[in-house]
Amino acid sequence: MTPSLRIEEEELNGGGVNHVVRIGTTVRRPAGRWMPAVHALLNHLAAVGFTGAPAGHGLDDEGREILDFLPGQVPDYPLPEYARSDEALLGVGVLLRDYHEATADFPASPDADWYFSPQSPAEVICHGDIAPYNCVFRDGRPVAFIDFDTVHPGPRIWDVAYAAYRFVPLADPHREDGIPTVHEQARRLRLFADAYRLGDTDRNTLTGTALARLDHLIRHMHDQADAGNEAFAAHIAAGDDIIYRTDAEHIARHQAVFQTALDPASE
Repeated sequence: MTPSLRIEEEELNGGGVNHVVRIGTTVRRPAGRWMPAVHALLNHLAAVGFTGAPAGHGLDDEGREILDFLPGQVPDYPLPEYARSDEALLGVGVLLRDYHEATADFPASPDADWYFSPQSPAEVICHGDIAPYNCVFRDGRPVAFIDFDTVHPGPRIWDVAYAAYRFVPLADPHREDGIPTVHEQARRLRLFADAYRLGDTDRNTLTGTALARLDHLIRHMHDQADAGNEAFAAHIAAGDDIIYRTDAEHIARHQAVFQTALDPASE
């Protein structure tokens, strides 16, 4: 009798919500109701030549979605030095702009089922969770985004503000060692906005949008936990929502400093 072939699965770390494994050159993840919309977007990105995202390949025999495995390093907290550099920050700004431009003409179906509800105005398809743990680095440079579950139509500032929160980061320096000072955060925020080529109108709303994004995240965490989602309940038990509230208070407290740094006329 010929022995059956056993497919080796390598568990990938860093997924705070989903169980993700690698099989050869592919990644397998739980498939949600939003998968058809996500894979349509990924196919569009590949068709227009955007290389900073995996391609989607439908479902496997176990009902998991199949995606390309993108080689490289995906950092987690505490972040390694390469993910905290100015070069990384600039690279993420450029990559995010390129991603948004590649989605601008995506023919989103009006009946598409998204993880998050669309936000108005629907300028681009937002990734929804631009953060170091969803960014692939090679040789210290950001080259791709992963985990597109939370994509949805929305204004580009909705993504930019959250990416700034995560990568600058716009976090309270008192809650943890290694977080930059307020003035260093302001300097890095300007670098990020310039790298993205953020327009004046969006610069004026960035910090307010960051506060709205954190409020949206906290409410979503609690809604999911109340609905029985064990992963989100674990995040709340670990105090993640308290961290986001603390950082939101920090952004609000220093909003004038950040907005001054974003002013194109400032030096």
